[in-house]
Formats: sequence, C-alpha cells, structure tokens
Amino acid sequence: MAGSFYLEEKTMNAKFQAVTLSWFRAAASAAIALYLTGSTDLKTLGMAALTGFLGPVLKWLDGSSTDFGRGAE
Repeated sequence: MAGSFYLEEKTMNAKFQAVTLSWFRAAASAAIALYLTGSTDLKTLGMAALTGFLGPVLKWLDGSSTDFGRGAE
C-alpha cells in the first residue's frame, strides 16, 4: 500500500514538472517576443510572461489533451 502511494506521488511530481516546464516555455517566449519588438517596460514584459500561463491552463482544460490535460490518466 505504501508503495502505491509513493508511485502515485512520483507520477504527480513528474506531471507537475511537465506543467511547470510548459508554463515556463510559454511565459519566456511571450516575454522574449515582446522584448524583441522593442518593448523594455518591465511591467509590460511581466504581464506578457504572466499571460504565457494561459497556454498551459488551456491545455489542462482540454479534455482531449493526453499530456496533462483532463483527458490524461
């Protein structure tokens, strides 16, 4: 029984890492793209990074996503 809990915890940790990495990539690419257009306002770049969070959230809400969406096991 304890082994089952450990396996589930380890799987959740791997999924959390995948979600975090996906969010980081989306946030970084949004902020970098905006910076490359010439925007250097930190508030604007921060908001772009924050909105990068929406991509992984939308993926999580998608029932057909098998990575870490609601359709994942």
